[in-house]
Amino acid sequence: MGWDASEPGVVELPSGRTVRGRGLRRPMPAGPPPTFGVYLLGRPPPAVGWASRWIRWPDFWLPSDRRQARDTLREAWERAAGERVEIACGGGRGRTGTALACLAVLDGVPPDEAVAWIRARYDKHAVETPWQKRFVRGG
Repeated sequence: MGWDASEPGVVELPSGRTVRGRGLRRPMPAGPPPTFGVYLLGRPPPAVGWASRWIRWPDFWLPSDRRQARDTLREAWERAAGERVEIACGGGRGRTGTALACLAVLDGVPPDEAVAWIRARYDKHAVETPWQKRFVRGG
């Protein structure tokens, strides 16, 4: 019941799980809605009609509560085994790319390779800052 891997913004992880990344400043993509969303914003996101979690994460920075972020991303990865999971921030690149790279690590991509891996499969500009790269590697 996950996403079709050919849809824009959808990343297929090595295990076959699929996760959609997107920017909230863009219109909602056509097709079915997510069943679970993780929203990476400096302030609470707008209400959605599906289960969701908010990670307080200011633009260009890191999550305010890194433990909560890691727990929420693990939940997203687990749910992606059978649900349509969406990860989104304002622009859909830095924070979303960082979170997607973290999911790739959970799925078996080596931490030192995860940023390049997600840039090749999602957006070549994903993960925008040096501290976001360190966060993916567990720092």
